[in-house]
Amino acid sequence: MLWSGWGDPAKAVTLPEPVVRLLRDALGVREPAHGPAAFEEVRLPVPALPQPVLAELEAVTGAKRVRTDDDARIRHTRGKSTPDLLLMRAGDASDAPDAVVLPGSHEQVLDVLRVCAAHRVAVVPFGGGTSVVGGLVASRTGFAGVVALDVRLLNRLVAVDAESMTAELQPGLRAPQAERLLAAHGLTLGHFPQSYEYATLGGFAAARSSGQASAGYGRFDDMVMGLTVATPSGTLSLGRAPKSAAGPDLRQLVLGSEGAFGVITSLRLRVRPVPGARAYEGWRFGSFAAGMAALRRLVQDDGPSPTVLRLSDETETMIGLARPDEIGAAGGSGCLVVAGYEGTEGHVARAREHAAAVLAEAGGEHLGPEPGEGWAKGRFGAPYLRDALLSHGATVETLETAGFWSDLPRLYEAVRGALTAALSDRTTPLVMCHVSHVYPTGASLYFTVATAQSGDPVAQWETAKRAANEAILRAGGTISHHHGVGRDHREAYAEEIGELGVEILRAVKRRLDPAGILNPGVLIP
Repeated sequence: MLWSGWGDPAKAVTLPEPVVRLLRDALGVREPAHGPAAFEEVRLPVPALPQPVLAELEAVTGAKRVRTDDDARIRHTRGKSTPDLLLMRAGDASDAPDAVVLPGSHEQVLDVLRVCAAHRVAVVPFGGGTSVVGGLVASRTGFAGVVALDVRLLNRLVAVDAESMTAELQPGLRAPQAERLLAAHGLTLGHFPQSYEYATLGGFAAARSSGQASAGYGRFDDMVMGLTVATPSGTLSLGRAPKSAAGPDLRQLVLGSEGAFGVITSLRLRVRPVPGARAYEGWRFGSFAAGMAALRRLVQDDGPSPTVLRLSDETETMIGLARPDEIGAAGGSGCLVVAGYEGTEGHVARAREHAAAVLAEAGGEHLGPEPGEGWAKGRFGAPYLRDALLSHGATVETLETAGFWSDLPRLYEAVRGALTAALSDRTTPLVMCHVSHVYPTGASLYFTVATAQSGDPVAQWETAKRAANEAILRAGGTISHHHGVGRDHREAYAEEIGELGVEILRAVKRRLDPAGILNPGVLIP
């Protein structure tokens, strides 16, 4: 992973000249006066961790698995939100951990937590480093230091239960690694978020991830049948059966806990057969409202649903953001729907036929396979596009929410209006949106914003983000559908769940993590 951007540096993209002209003429974007800092120019704080604590950690994992070198510290600094990248590109690594610890077993994780609790050292559980909500920045106040607990060595497929269609996997597996291991058994998770190439299974669980194929495979939390968690107070083993009436489901307490309650060390996940057939296609609707009505009819109908179902609004369709590898050249009028189907040949044929009947009756125009196949080809490319836009002087960021179908029109207008107002001090920003996760009762809204960078682009986005958060809460949406809470949504989350909800979280935190060392400042208001 590129330390100051996204992914593989060899896959960096170059903006086409028409896009550069659009940025300049429509948004007032100007090239930054200075390029991003070089690696050797990054400013790191002096490590604060006392040497005796380092020695105790080395006794747990071995000296080679406790790293304090600049490379390790820089690569474990923050996540991959736009503010995170802007700070790193400016050479600011002030949030770097003092050390990176790489335990190789559940028992070693427990021992690392024991050492850190005894010495009041904050611990940031670290998987792929793809958080976009400030989920990897621990508060240092009251702590002797900060360590990143990297789970990359917990990277095995432990067992496959083909009869129950479950698999036990460790949390440090990156999603492509997990898919390769499962494919050898003819199986898949079917979980493909935009962060797929670098995110880990543990991160998916800790943040309640939702993949691009959630219409067919479900969210990641739907896949979790059981898990094991290392906490400063001991081991939590959950999930004896797919469903249970034995009290509240404590699995749900861990899912979405973002490392604040414990470190996930094992996951029992539902798996599916590798699909024998895949097909993608595009549809066009005259308006975002018409497209949303069509998607609602499709998912509320009794027939088979598509595996992928997403709808771009007019602006996103015009820009062609559904195909980031061809940005600026793949747009059009109206609103684009991408539908994808996976499964057996028979299932794919039935699902396509059913979707075609519903979408056509709702006023959709069939565009054939090309728009859908183009989306599938470039589905993981948008973060690379963001890096290129930042280099040209644009502030580009995303945020998301979800609501019930009856609330979505109001939620859409509220968030779009708040972002436009907050970022219109120089020129009108480009605010785009798509629906990408649909349910019989509602859907998510995913916004992408582009505007000219101000003199302080981090503060610029923080102002816009606060305005969007307030708009989401006023309009009745949830503060996050799949990005999580982190630090960025913590205060809005408190308002969403109320004072009593906050007290419940704090009580759980006190019981599992009495010293408060796990990801302090993240999630818990």
